[in-house]
Amino acid sequence: MALQFAYWVPNVSGGLVISNIPQKTGWSFEDNARYAKMAEEAGFDFALLQTRFVASYGADNQLEAITLASALAAVTSRIKLIAAVLPGLWHPGTVAKMLATIDQISHGRAAVNVVSGWFKGEFHHYGEPWLDHDERYRRSEEFIRVLKQMWTEDEASFRGDFYRLNGAPMKPKPVQAPPVFQGGNSAAARQMAARVSDWYFMNGNTIGGFKAQIDELKAAAAANNRELKFGANAFVIVRDTEEEARQVLRDIIAYANPEAVEGFRSQVSFAGKASPEREGMWANSDFTDLVQYNDGFKTGLIGTAEQVADRIIALRKIGIDLILIGFLHYEEDITAFGEKVIPLVREKEAALGLSAVQPQVNW
Repeated sequence: MALQFAYWVPNVSGGLVISNIPQKTGWSFEDNARYAKMAEEAGFDFALLQTRFVASYGADNQLEAITLASALAAVTSRIKLIAAVLPGLWHPGTVAKMLATIDQISHGRAAVNVVSGWFKGEFHHYGEPWLDHDERYRRSEEFIRVLKQMWTEDEASFRGDFYRLNGAPMKPKPVQAPPVFQGGNSAAARQMAARVSDWYFMNGNTIGGFKAQIDELKAAAAANNRELKFGANAFVIVRDTEEEARQVLRDIIAYANPEAVEGFRSQVSFAGKASPEREGMWANSDFTDLVQYNDGFKTGLIGTAEQVADRIIALRKIGIDLILIGFLHYEEDITAFGEKVIPLVREKEAALGLSAVQPQVNW
């Protein structure tokens, strides 16, 4: 299968960096409808819509992911829409119905990213209990099992510690069962991925760091008679010279919002220390890493188009199936990436025998 590309939908204000640097990136529906159409034309396969209900690290405005995915489904024709959801704020039966509806609207392009939660404030403000770390993942696993039952069984019955279904019907079913994505770096997150998820998102990392995660998760999934696909987060800066690209990165860091970055560090540190391992996805992230809140700078997709394409091929060789990308200037960078980088990646894949015709279903 050829490497696939996804982009972070900027459905919260402030863009994809915690920085006051001027950005040509909007967050409104009109902006995001335009970006989705641009991404389709540029050759992107997926769009990931963020879930956020409360302002954090400067994201004062937030458009809800499932609602926006439904709207984008109606104005696009090819791109697959991954709506992020927080178990605890939603009942999985309701989400299953909503995603099945989006899948009908989009003719089979719905997907879901199940986010177990790291921001206690969201649950506090909405009056929902904040569970211990591993309990949040137990709840998420039940959530995913309910989704899959609702999409595949005529009447779904479920008895868990968090959710109940009593012969619940759902028609129409989705065109195809939407694939389930997740992230998380704790033992509980990895174990859940091996048991029930279809895709595993990884924060930005080095080649070695990615490979270690992939090798571990592949073995864990195989032990459950399953296979996982892997997505890597990256922040992309492509310019005519490497120095120009590096200068953009330096400018982003120079304009970073220290108060917001430290607020983000505090929240994720609190969530990570609640795990039995006493660390989370951002345990090894310094200030610079946290300016891009999923460690996207670490992945190293910063330089000329040729350099970035070579780095992407290196990621492909270790088993990464999808690159999840954030940009500084969505108005310009989506199209530029499609024109300058994706064609180079396809050429290099073909030369190395890494590409193949992608199936139309079961993605």
